[in-house]
Amino acid sequence: MKDVYMQNFSFTEFKLTGFYSLGEWRPFLFIPFFLMFVLSIIGNSVLLYVIIANRALHSPMFVLIGLMAVVDLGGPMIFVPQMLFSFLFDWNGISLPSCLIQMFCVHYSGSCQCTLLLCMALDRYFAICRPLFYHKHMELSNILKYMIVPLIRNVVLITAVVCLASRRSYCSTNVIDHCFCEHMALVNLACDDISFNNLVGLLAAFLVPTVDFAFITLSYIIIFVSVLKSGKTHLKAMNTCITHIIVITFTIAFALMAFMSYRMTNGFSSNSRIFISTMYVLFPSCCNPIIYGLRTKEIRHQILKLIKQLKVLPL
Repeated sequence: MKDVYMQNFSFTEFKLTGFYSLGEWRPFLFIPFFLMFVLSIIGNSVLLYVIIANRALHSPMFVLIGLMAVVDLGGPMIFVPQMLFSFLFDWNGISLPSCLIQMFCVHYSGSCQCTLLLCMALDRYFAICRPLFYHKHMELSNILKYMIVPLIRNVVLITAVVCLASRRSYCSTNVIDHCFCEHMALVNLACDDISFNNLVGLLAAFLVPTVDFAFITLSYIIIFVSVLKSGKTHLKAMNTCITHIIVITFTIAFALMAFMSYRMTNGFSSNSRIFISTMYVLFPSCCNPIIYGLRTKEIRHQILKLIKQLKVLPL
């Protein structure tokens, strides 16, 4: 009778207990994650303001950087405040609908990062390899055309992942060993078969970050081959692309490690898996404004100009 009851029962309230094995040291995690959160908010807000306020930065490349800043602002806000309250006050409860909404938002923001990085690589391709056709192909209307198919792909795949997770019965425990509702962290609590969920999750990981990374890699290979064959200044072309390569490397690496960590149970401890998944969202949002601000000459000039203006304002 008890087994029959458990099969018909499913938890609708959960507890997020990421890093709980650290015991009394867990509250101290508030400090680094809070600093990263503040850095993300301030950095992306300044970056977005500078791009919007200066008409000279309204070219396609900077519009894409601005869109990345919007995504980087939204991603951490989805789960970091709740995670910080959990560290300090053990406020770790979350309902199943809220968990599924959080899951969709976190994974969709990550997929949008990959899509924007792909569009940036495409922008660099036209700017360096096809400069005569750059303004024709990289108009705002064309950028939206390039993005619409990947964004629809992202919505379909992430919605499928979340809908399948909502259909599982969670009767074994309501304790999620994570700081936010990641797909496999929740699905692993199901008491019925999750093989199809696992398959769809792997499919989403392959069709979003892996495919995007393949196209990004191909575009930069073509760029570098074109630069080497032509008589252009190699250093200038390399410097134009190196910013995007740095961001792409960190973003895609964390994304794939986060997806695969639940499939390689012997290679990752619980804390390592949670850390990688958290960094997948939080680390790029902290580093992107610093990397773009320091390495992009036009943005760096406008930020320095803004700082000088603030210094001369009367207190």
